[in-house]
Amino acid sequence: MAKIRILVSDKLAEEGIKILRDVESFEVDTKYDLTPETLKAVIGDYDALVIRSGTQVSEEVIQQALKLKVIGRAGVGMDNVDLKAATKKGIIAMNTPGGNTTSTAEHAFSLIMALARNIPQAHGSMKAGKWERNKFQGTELYGKVLGVIGLGRIGSTVAKFAQGFGMTIKAYDPFLSEEMAAKRGIVMASFDDLVQNSDFITIHVPKTDETKGMIGARQIEMMKKSVRLINCARGGIIDEADLAKALESKRIAGAALDVYDDEPVKAECPFLKLDNCVMTPHLGASTAEAQVNVAIEIAYSVRDALLGHGIRNAANFPSLDEESYKTLEPYIDLGDKLGKFAGQLLNGGIKAIKITYTGILTKYNVIPVTMAIAHGVLKPILVDNINAINSLDIAKERGIDIQEIHSNSEGEFVNCIILELITDKETLVVSGTLSSNKKPRIVKVNNVYVEAVPSGDILFIRNNDVPGIVGAVGMALGNAKINIAYITFGREKQGSTAVSVVNVDGPVPQEVIDGLKGTKGIQFVKMLKI
Repeated sequence: MAKIRILVSDKLAEEGIKILRDVESFEVDTKYDLTPETLKAVIGDYDALVIRSGTQVSEEVIQQALKLKVIGRAGVGMDNVDLKAATKKGIIAMNTPGGNTTSTAEHAFSLIMALARNIPQAHGSMKAGKWERNKFQGTELYGKVLGVIGLGRIGSTVAKFAQGFGMTIKAYDPFLSEEMAAKRGIVMASFDDLVQNSDFITIHVPKTDETKGMIGARQIEMMKKSVRLINCARGGIIDEADLAKALESKRIAGAALDVYDDEPVKAECPFLKLDNCVMTPHLGASTAEAQVNVAIEIAYSVRDALLGHGIRNAANFPSLDEESYKTLEPYIDLGDKLGKFAGQLLNGGIKAIKITYTGILTKYNVIPVTMAIAHGVLKPILVDNINAINSLDIAKERGIDIQEIHSNSEGEFVNCIILELITDKETLVVSGTLSSNKKPRIVKVNNVYVEAVPSGDILFIRNNDVPGIVGAVGMALGNAKINIAYITFGREKQGSTAVSVVNVDGPVPQEVIDGLKGTKGIQFVKMLKI
């Protein structure tokens, strides 16, 4: 059996590499400092790529990644990965948002302390043989207001540190409720309120189109003259030109930066000449502990994704904790098979996919199941160009409307998925659930109840409910020496339309299918492969 090949292209702590090398089916190569051209030349041989911030995974690199299933970044953010290209290619891109939480939070708070007490400047003065006590008078943190922009893991940790120093915490985070903030002793504020009334402002949000330049000249003009800004998140969230002007004119008291628009900074960077700006070279995650933590975290995430044991911290796929994944895993399998079953029965171009979830499924984030269903439906059409990661994007590109409905009403089946496919010619509704041993079952096709196993080679037959059909099917398959594994029948009502779902041990030859199509009473015959 061929090995799963993994390329580690940035230096990773040995603890992480060992986790990957301990898997017998993995082959791990470490190749550091690759040029973009070299990376493009070799990436086609690998199933997974593990990086830090040094490797740039561009669209051109991804286009050459013929086998790549996973990109794992040991660090926060995915700035050096073309996420859109990875998603389009069906590659899972994951990072380690928790591995350096403590390290980055400690660094941010260290910068707050350094800024408040002029520690770097005083240190430099001492090293120059001076004793300038009066020049470096600072300000206390006790009783001051710390404005935290972004109350995620790092922002929350910084807030906790600050509370230990007797600071009042104001936070701006549109995704956190006031109740949750109040439990942590934090006051939620509007963005303008935080900007106007904070003594220190620390930033802990990702860099997006919405957050880029979120602090510029207008916001700075609203601030106290005594305010101090700290950025350990991403360069570009603070407009650097506007900040430099404010520091030069003493419009604000100071700033401390660990991240910049361009890294490493150039000699002409204006902050290098400003005494009221403390600078560090992107050290937020640079502790021995953090390096080991992120290496271990990404190694486990990549390992589990490659082995099918769950997906965590993916930027283009819903993350599932172990308990949720354990619950949803059989439904993801059901969704994929339900989609493939229905997708092969379709007539016409797909306009919409409506999915109704009932029972226990309404309590979970079922997007992974929806992605599996979309993949299953579109797979027979697109074959190799689609997988679960890019299925929703491909559906969107094709103008297919996908709707998720969570129903609390008691249906015919417990924990059921009802898939409605609307084409320009018909509407097909197929329902599925799990058996008592958690195996996928098709339980209804349009208005016909069945008990079908969606697996392997399946002969699907729609016919008039008249005597002799079952015998004709059995005889045709027997004459072709095709064994029947399972067979299920159903009908809308006596004498109306009936359905037969026949699981067979191998493909049914076309001449047998053509013969069945010519049998009186049979309306439709299709060979399905699941």
